Amino acid sequence: MEYRRLGSSGLKVSALSFGSWVTFGKQVDVDLAADEMKVALDHGVNFFDNAEAYEGGQSEIVMGKAIKKLGLSRKDYVVSTKIFWGGPGPNDRGLSRKHIVEGVRAALDRLQLDYVDLVYCHRPDQETPIEETVRAMSHVIDRGWALYWGTSEWSAEEIRHAYEVAYRLGLTPPTMEQPEYNMFHRHRVEVEYGPLYRDHGLGTTIWSPLASGVLTGKYGKGIKDGRLTLPGYEWLKERYETPDGKWRIDTVEKLRPVADDLGASLAQLALAWTLKNPNVSTVITGASKASQVEENMKALDLYPKLDDGVLARIDEILGNRPEEPRNWR
Repeated sequence: MEYRRLGSSGLKVSALSFGSWVTFGKQVDVDLAADEMKVALDHGVNFFDNAEAYEGGQSEIVMGKAIKKLGLSRKDYVVSTKIFWGGPGPNDRGLSRKHIVEGVRAALDRLQLDYVDLVYCHRPDQETPIEETVRAMSHVIDRGWALYWGTSEWSAEEIRHAYEVAYRLGLTPPTMEQPEYNMFHRHRVEVEYGPLYRDHGLGTTIWSPLASGVLTGKYGKGIKDGRLTLPGYEWLKERYETPDGKWRIDTVEKLRPVADDLGASLAQLALAWTLKNPNVSTVITGASKASQVEENMKALDLYPKLDDGVLARIDEILGNRPEEPRNWR
């Protein structure tokens, strides 16, 4: 396993990590969760991602019980949660000081932990001043309920504003951003956040590296099973039934010869491709069974083989490489 610094912090996270979105509490019970986490741990994974919104908190409960079952020492793993959607009440969602404080404490109860290593603002909150959110997150850090805080799916401008507020008030600034990043979703990570990497040492813990399973190639002959067919994810299936979605599925098939030439699966190729980005601190993977965790880990051996020639071949197939900012000097 390779370990990378989380942005400019001193924290080291495994280049491949493991997340519970969609699976824990829905497809995966405590016993299977423990089995999957054990496989990940055996491969050197030390970071496990969660959120209060995942299955209405059940995902955190399952992970907490799995950690207890495995008897893990707290120093040996990094765990995160994300705060925004905590329930139906008017103050159960968003990034107000009230919900951040209550949401983090509730998450700790579900996870059966004294603290989480990372806590994210799961989305930007247009109804709460960023100063209130920064103050609340700094409060959480000061109380020891979390060690670092960050954002998820925030724009570069929103993140920069959070840094400015934190520096001006002498509070704890964000350390990381959790954006979607994969072969079809590139601009934000590769271009928009560029100044933040340079000016603030922003780290990224990227999610959906397989584009909700599409980059595994499983939908090449039609959407019949997998994440796109799960109850509650009809919106995701509809996305891939559009002309753009069908183009993506067709494009994946064009990538298959590249994977074959490397002796890898499409999923391993897609994961390895994200690992090549030097601004990616960790790639969050998911699985509904332990064998998938095992297969995903093989991307670690593959990514050094993605040389400039292979990457150029992939870019030619994708046809979506973002245009880099022009150097006017």
